[in-house]
Amino acid sequence: MLVVQSDAHRSHQPREIISRGQAIPHWEVASRADALLSAVTTGGHDLRPPVTHGLGPIEAIHDKGYLEFLKTAWGRWQELPDPTPYVHPYAQPNRRMTGLPTGIQGQAGYYMATNSAPIAEGTWIASLASADIALTAANALLSGETAAYALCRPPGHHAFSDLAGGFCYLNNIAIAANHLTQRWPQLAILDIDVHHGNGTQSIFYERNDVLFVSLHGDPSDYFPFFAGYADETGSGLGANKNLNLPLPKGAGDAEFLVALEVALKKIRDHKPGALLVSLGFDGFEKDPIGCLNITNACFGEIARRVSALELPTLLVQEGGYDVPSLESNLSSFLDGFNN
Repeated sequence: MLVVQSDAHRSHQPREIISRGQAIPHWEVASRADALLSAVTTGGHDLRPPVTHGLGPIEAIHDKGYLEFLKTAWGRWQELPDPTPYVHPYAQPNRRMTGLPTGIQGQAGYYMATNSAPIAEGTWIASLASADIALTAANALLSGETAAYALCRPPGHHAFSDLAGGFCYLNNIAIAANHLTQRWPQLAILDIDVHHGNGTQSIFYERNDVLFVSLHGDPSDYFPFFAGYADETGSGLGANKNLNLPLPKGAGDAEFLVALEVALKKIRDHKPGALLVSLGFDGFEKDPIGCLNITNACFGEIARRVSALELPTLLVQEGGYDVPSLESNLSSFLDGFNN
């Protein structure tokens, strides 16, 4: 399989996030990409570097003010008295406050949905490279490849058009999907990360050309908490183009595969010209922040069923935080997909 990868992700290495009021070591670390790269290298896949696409495809999805914030936030933060090494929001608008501040402290709250997406010195560089990886892999499909894997870091499915959150800054799969609509007027996104892809859902919620289907842990007591419920089915032109399949805490292979069949039927009924997969391995039974019990073998079975759709398929890397298992889990998925 064609794989697009870059070492530019190493410029983004914040050491901590704030979780339940405490600073803890960041889960989204550079060694994740190293483990995934080891899997595709050992597997003999065709590795290519990304091509720079400029801001055009990114601005088609993301608010320009938000992009300017991401580009300048760390430098502006360092101009504050006694700055911290990473940008963290500490005052955010609630349901009754919507003003857009001009200062960096207020903008951090306005443009950052959570304390789990700190901005470090190289975050903007890494995020741009991650988006270019997804776009380069998407262009491979446009050039006739039947499948491609975008080894993206940082991930993207929690990024809204104007909000960072949940380790994510630019929504790689949304950028790629929008780019692919130039050829395929109907597309589908299947998100199998353990966390609901709230950013991706939001971006396409009122569109009827991109179906969004997500299997994830029940958000009633699990991140991202405020989206991912079964009654969220799309609105306006996007009515019935959004399907959420939340799974109870502790659900394993059998439950996941039952839900996957529902998801695949929805995708078939949509009749997409191509499929994009938000590929997360944080549903794995040993993942430190997951809530499901998916086994290594099940990732291979998921891939076989997805491949059976016989659609041009773009795999875009999202989560997965048990670093020692990432190489074998990706290998299981790619082997299953190719068989």
